[in-house]
Amino acid sequence: MTKKRVLIIDDDARNIFALSATLRARSFECVSCLSAEEALKILSTEDAIDAILIDMMMPDIDGYEAIPMIKKIPLREQTYIVSVTAQAMMGDREKCLEAGADDYISKPVDVDKLLDSLRNI
Repeated sequence: MTKKRVLIIDDDARNIFALSATLRARSFECVSCLSAEEALKILSTEDAIDAILIDMMMPDIDGYEAIPMIKKIPLREQTYIVSVTAQAMMGDREKCLEAGADDYISKPVDVDKLLDSLRNI
């Protein structure tokens, strides 16, 4: 069985480290970057990416802007996207889903919820 490949987009390297370590321990392959611009470059290649975890609050291009841009990339329209955010107020989940995310997980990340979400890929 091939490992599922997850792209982690977060401007905080500590978050990338924690998510990568958690996912690798559960047999996922992880690719990461610190900005939406970098993510768009990675996603415009034909490299296999099964899911994307994207931080919604980043400088320059935030997750709300990046998700629709990702969905416009040929071969990425159906890529599973999970918004990962510290924004956990009423309406934030809906805002993330409206932007095009397939699921929403608040920080600090509940590993069981994250793994449940990634079962969809």
